[in-house]
Amino acid sequence: MYFAHAVFEYPLTIAAEADPFVLPDGQPVTEQAFAGAPDAAVRIASLRGVDAAHLLLADLDLSGCLFTGTVHLDQLRLEGTCSFDKVPPRTHWRRWRPVRFTQRSTLAEEHHWRANQPSAVPGWNLAVFGAGHVGPAQLAPVYRALRKAFEDSKNEPGAADFYYGEMEMRRHDRTGTTRAERGLLHGYWLLSGYGLRASRALGWLAAAMLVTIMLLMGFGLPKDTPKQEATGNVPPGGGKITFEIDKTDPRNPTGNRFTGERFEKALNVTLNSVVFRSSGQDLTTAGTYIEMASRVTEPVLLGLAVLAVRNRVKR
Repeated sequence: MYFAHAVFEYPLTIAAEADPFVLPDGQPVTEQAFAGAPDAAVRIASLRGVDAAHLLLADLDLSGCLFTGTVHLDQLRLEGTCSFDKVPPRTHWRRWRPVRFTQRSTLAEEHHWRANQPSAVPGWNLAVFGAGHVGPAQLAPVYRALRKAFEDSKNEPGAADFYYGEMEMRRHDRTGTTRAERGLLHGYWLLSGYGLRASRALGWLAAAMLVTIMLLMGFGLPKDTPKQEATGNVPPGGGKITFEIDKTDPRNPTGNRFTGERFEKALNVTLNSVVFRSSGQDLTTAGTYIEMASRVTEPVLLGLAVLAVRNRVKR
C-alpha cells in the first residue's frame, strides 16, 4: 500500500487481518494478488507527506516504508507486531578490520543511505524505491519521533532500537552535529553502545582492570613493604627525647616482578579502584598515579555497564 501525500479526514486504522475474508456463503475470498507469494504480509510502502496524528498501524510490514516527511510522526500509534528491516547479519570485513553491526530494527531509508556509502558492506538494501537523497540529518528526527511512538505504546524494546538508530544518525551527521559532539557520541558508542550494550561496557572494564594489574605488577608495587624508621636527638645534659617516624621510599624490584604474590596485591588495588576506594597498599610513585587513573576510569566503565544492564532490563 502506498499512502504518500494521502489526506485522511477522519481517524484511520490500518491493520492486517490474519484470518482470510469470508463471503456470505461461507467461502473464503480468493486473494489472487498474493497467490504464489512466499510472504503475504500487508506492507506499506510510503507515508511521506501524511499527517499521522490520527493514524494507527497494527500488525503491518514496515520494512520498506518511507517515513521521511511524515507530519506529526511522533503521534503515530503502532500496535501489534509491526515489523521493520534489520541491519546486515554476521561479521563483514572492511579492508583489514572486521565490522559487525548491532542487531536492531532500522528504517528503509537508512538502508538506502548506508548502501550508497563508499565503505558500505554487503547486506544493506540499495533498491529502496523513492528513498532519494535522505541522509543522517533527515533520519535522526524520524528515529526520534518513532521512538516516542513506541514509548507511547509501551513497547520499550522497540523504543530502544530506535533510540540506537537516532544516536547513530547523530553520530554520522556532519551538518547538524558539531565535531565535538560527534566525538562524544563516538566514545559513547564505543564504550557502551549508547548505554544499551552491557557486554561492550563490561569488556572495556575487564580490559582496563587487566591493564591496571599489569602496570601495577610491573611498576607500581614496591620490592618490599617499606619499614618505619625512628630517629631522634638527645638534648645535651639529658631531658625529653623527640622521635620522628618515617618510611623508606618504595623501590621497584630488580628481579621477577610478575609473581603470584604481586598479582594478588595488584588485584586488590584494582578491585578497590573499581568501587572508588583506596586499598591502603604501599605503592611506588608510578603506582600512585596508576591507581589514581584507575580510580577515575574504572568506576565510569562500571557505571556505564550498570546503566546498560538497567536499560536492557527496563526495555
